[in-house]
Amino acid sequence: MYRKLFAVPATVALVAGSLSLLPAATATAASTTGPAVHLTLLLNPGDTAEQFFDTLMSMYQKTHPGSTLTVEHVGQTELDQKLTLLSAANDLPSMFEGPNSPAQQGQMGKDGLALDIQTATTKLGVFNDLKPQAVKILDKLEGGLYAIPNELDIEGFWYNKKIFAEYKIQPPTTWAQMVSDAAALSAKGVTPFAASGQQGWPLTRLISAYLYRDLGPDAMLNVAEGKAKLTDPEYVKAAQAVADLGAKGYFGKGFATMDYSTAEQVFLQGKAAMFYMGSWVLADYANPSLDAIGANNIGFFRIPVVSGGVGLINQTPTLCGDPIMFSAKAYTPAEAPWLKFVAQNMGTVALEQGGITGFVSSPSVKSTPLINLVLQQIAQTGTPILWFEALFNAKATSVSQLNAARLIDGSLSPSGFMATVQAAIANS
Repeated sequence: MYRKLFAVPATVALVAGSLSLLPAATATAASTTGPAVHLTLLLNPGDTAEQFFDTLMSMYQKTHPGSTLTVEHVGQTELDQKLTLLSAANDLPSMFEGPNSPAQQGQMGKDGLALDIQTATTKLGVFNDLKPQAVKILDKLEGGLYAIPNELDIEGFWYNKKIFAEYKIQPPTTWAQMVSDAAALSAKGVTPFAASGQQGWPLTRLISAYLYRDLGPDAMLNVAEGKAKLTDPEYVKAAQAVADLGAKGYFGKGFATMDYSTAEQVFLQGKAAMFYMGSWVLADYANPSLDAIGANNIGFFRIPVVSGGVGLINQTPTLCGDPIMFSAKAYTPAEAPWLKFVAQNMGTVALEQGGITGFVSSPSVKSTPLINLVLQQIAQTGTPILWFEALFNAKATSVSQLNAARLIDGSLSPSGFMATVQAAIANS
């Protein structure tokens, strides 16, 4: 959703119980045994939130015997359709992955279908267990806080330290320097960037990266509010800057039909020097069967600044993964202790399993150098910014991502690409 729009098989499966091999976490102490809860969680297959919630439920059962969590898997397209039907019947499950559109998530909250998380956690005394950056991002996306941030990711450029060292390249701080580095690498036969043209969004995120550095943190908000259009010269300039990278062959051969996993492997197999992506990749970087270059050889740099631009380098794309919503109707007094428990323990449980969430975690948890690096980057972020399609409607999002590869391979001009997406925004 916010992070990766994969093609997911339309399978539906029920999973109950807990995963016995997950690492143990220390729960916040509960003084009394409470009533059991029976919860259903609707989400995409393979979502990391499942193992976090499974671990939390295993812990919760110790003080609330008999509690259960049933997970229902539904692919993203089918999930959106199912949520529409369940919303119409006011029969949403206890918890569910929000719809693809952040605006739709906000509307579910305003319509009283999704629980107001800020109000509920404030009443429970655990609102401060949410990180301010996560609250700010979800509020900007949803017009309120109607989901819990079971992830907190930043985006930027991951780079191969060995390749940079071999060719005496330092992490660039300006866009022009990054382009110059890409030219030097390409001249030596090294593919500068790995990227998925099939998914499209890894390419369009480069457009918004340039826009935010050139025009500042409100660049895409101004489009959403009608104060600017993608067809304005300064917006077309950003599309041109990214198209230029494609025209020079800096994404390598076959990028247009390359899927996300393949693009990631191009980087992790040492076949590309840089990879623009969110910090959700840390789990794969920690997996020796996927990461051939080794986590110690992976570095990170923020989006470089644009000459003459007003955007600052500490304004970082920040997002909350695929946030989980609670049904307002299904939320009962018996479920309130569960929400409180999640708020108090999700951050620690996730960090122990290699994930970063929008919840505060225990300072005693030991984490990897790359996770520590990301946590430092999050702490140093001045203004959280969004991604290209974050404030688009569903139609404009699809049009943007389907046409991204055409922009990069030169079959669609920068002005044509921006006009096509702007038309989809206008005709929603």
